[in-house]
Amino acid sequence: MFSNWSKMDEPSQIPANDGTQSAPSISAAPVLGESRAVALGIAGWLLPGLGHALQMMWGRALVVFLSVGLLVFAGASMKGNVFTRQGSDAFDTLGYIADLGTGSFYLFARAVETGGADVSHAGGDYGTRLLATAGVLNLLAALHAFEAARGHKA
Repeated sequence: MFSNWSKMDEPSQIPANDGTQSAPSISAAPVLGESRAVALGIAGWLLPGLGHALQMMWGRALVVFLSVGLLVFAGASMKGNVFTRQGSDAFDTLGYIADLGTGSFYLFARAVETGGADVSHAGGDYGTRLLATAGVLNLLAALHAFEAARGHKA
């Protein structure tokens, strides 16, 4: 991959445009491929594993869905803190972004947290960490689905 770049850097390898050659035409295929990749990344964020499932990567899709789902379920069961938009400091904002990373599972966690968080015990504190871990894991999986759709990952 990088060997082609080194050859293109040499001045003798770059063709001169003297006006006799026509300019390459711009096609819509890369634009459609890029928008498809963005759509698959967003789908993978909204429903964990969906971006991989739409690309027929069934194993990854199942692992992502179960991993994120079980982490959210465990974190919510431990009465971990599900952060909201009205954070009082930077850590609350980062927690909200991490929790929002779980996509639609964020709504599940908010619904389960009717009694409020209980971070006075170690279980609640661990639950908060599990929820944040689920969000970051899903964001990374959605990024992988995006990159795989672009052809940069296997």
